Amino acid sequence: MRFYVVTVLPEIFGSFLTTGLVGKGIAKGLLGLETITPRDFTTDKHRTVDDTPYGGGSGMVMMPQPVVHAMEDAEARERPRSGARPLRVLLSAQGRRFDQAMARELSSQPAITLVCGRYEGIDERAVARVDREISLGDYVLMGGEVGAMVLVEAVSRLIPGVLGNPSSIVEESHATGLLEGPQYTRPAEFRGDRVPEVLVSGHHAVVAKWRRREALRRTLERRPDLLETAPLDAHDRKVLAELEREREAARLAAQEAHAAQSAAKGAAEPEAS
Repeated sequence: MRFYVVTVLPEIFGSFLTTGLVGKGIAKGLLGLETITPRDFTTDKHRTVDDTPYGGGSGMVMMPQPVVHAMEDAEARERPRSGARPLRVLLSAQGRRFDQAMARELSSQPAITLVCGRYEGIDERAVARVDREISLGDYVLMGGEVGAMVLVEAVSRLIPGVLGNPSSIVEESHATGLLEGPQYTRPAEFRGDRVPEVLVSGHHAVVAKWRRREALRRTLERRPDLLETAPLDAHDRKVLAELEREREAARLAAQEAHAAQSAAKGAAEPEAS
């Protein structure tokens, strides 16, 4: 899979291309990432890529011609390789929110062009020429480069051969619609905290059942919204009902303990004379 990144700051991607699993994927020939700067498609000696907005307003706007020419350059590079035009993606705060399902969908593309905005944004005539806009979340970054790196990492790890252990893809958070349960490694005890006995029991079926239960517990506690769309079977729903009863019992116990504490404190205070 190949990524073409349209950016006015290509130097940001220097170490990103040579370190970690992305760097290893590139070294293996499983991934490719090329930066393309719109400045190479400007027509003035200062290589200007932005200008003041029509109608007034603060900040500067990236001009359409350098950005569109950069996207077309990505297409010219990709056509001889796969015969296809790369999917054009603009990193934008106005785009659809990025998630694991989208990462999986994008991983089937032979090539993607990631357009990184800067300044106050990109001329709408360039925006109209992308295939989709993607947002990392409801916040604003200084530019699209960091967002592009996030997308590259999330998509690349789904490409066969990029990860050392392919099974980790199906066990991690969001891959199954749930958050991943707690993980432990050596030592068996750390500062009085021991690894759950079930994990050292050697009973794989029991361990798998415990992990599923803990994944359901963690999702219920931290991201209950995910349970609305997660693929749950009858056993999962039974476990969730048990966990809900446990939570309610713990809540009531905490209330009783607080009430008892308050009563004891009141009894210990001397009456006002």
